[in-house]
Amino acid sequence: MSNINLFRYLIFSIIGILIINNDIKASDSITIFTPFSKISVPPGESVDYNIDVINNGNSPQNLDISISGMPKDWNYILKSGGWNIQQLYLLPNERRNLSLKVDIPLKVNKGNYRFRVNAGHKWSLPLTINVSKAGTFKTEFNAEQSNMQGSSSSVFTYTANLKNLTADKQLYSLTANAPMGWVVTFKAKYKQVTSVDIEPNASENITIEINPPDFIEAGTYKIPVRAATSTTAADITLEAVITGTYNMELTTPSGLLSSSITTGEEKRVELVIKNTGSAELTNITLSFSAPVNWDVIFDPKKIDKLEAGKTAQVFATIKSNKKSIPGDYMVNIEARTNEISSKITFRMAVKTPMLWGWIGVLIILIALGSVYYLFRKYGRR
Repeated sequence: MSNINLFRYLIFSIIGILIINNDIKASDSITIFTPFSKISVPPGESVDYNIDVINNGNSPQNLDISISGMPKDWNYILKSGGWNIQQLYLLPNERRNLSLKVDIPLKVNKGNYRFRVNAGHKWSLPLTINVSKAGTFKTEFNAEQSNMQGSSSSVFTYTANLKNLTADKQLYSLTANAPMGWVVTFKAKYKQVTSVDIEPNASENITIEINPPDFIEAGTYKIPVRAATSTTAADITLEAVITGTYNMELTTPSGLLSSSITTGEEKRVELVIKNTGSAELTNITLSFSAPVNWDVIFDPKKIDKLEAGKTAQVFATIKSNKKSIPGDYMVNIEARTNEISSKITFRMAVKTPMLWGWIGVLIILIALGSVYYLFRKYGRR
């Protein structure tokens, strides 16, 4: 190699080294720094970073500021000097502070999540957030017994449990989409409510009382119930099986509820039991309450079943007390099933026997005769 060529090689080598050094200096001219590059938090928390961007070079830098690799559905805010920024202009040896707030969602899997804060195309700061446990963003709403059966006069009472599985305290509004005429009442801690406050990962027992209309047809009715906030909700469907309307009327064929009786004697009264509901009545029993030493005997004593719209005949034999004085006496008679009852008050007018009337007349005649005899015997003296 000639001296000239050697000289040229040395010159080009020195120039290359200078270019490489300049590139290295340029690449080291920006520093992005935060003391906490990996942070562990539970779901639903927010992480606040203070990040310094430093221009170590001898020339100003206008840098595009961006975030890359942020997990889907994670929200963040990047500010400097109170402003949301996308670019940052730095003079030589100037330092600027960035504030980065990252919101971790409630519904997230446990693990490490990595992302970068970028300044231009050459410089970036890697950050890691460790989610310490799996999170959820849901509500559980369950009923111990969602299906109940009864008559239209029944009050269906359900016990439900409402659980807040989010990381925040929630105020749940309680609503029911019941058919027209149905009344739905919510109770918590024995008080009627329309909403409940539940702490994170806590639960509340809710009593749901459903009262159907009086004359509703037999059938199965579904009542959707909802517990909701602005961010989460849960639903249950309650079911009420209406067996029919239970209604019964106790009366007499003529509707007359009075009669007369002689002291110590019996009176046979005809009664009518009417099934005025839409469900069959079973095991109809009769009972009474009457003055002391009165008695009532029913024939029959019990009616096993009575179909809707049908009537049954019962005879009540009423026996008065032998010592009853003339006057009006009340006898209460009741027909009852497990679902319904009907009661009447029967007025009994007590009369004395005819024999006592004739004895009274005879006593009066004897008294008058005695007076007449005494008057005739001693009246002339």
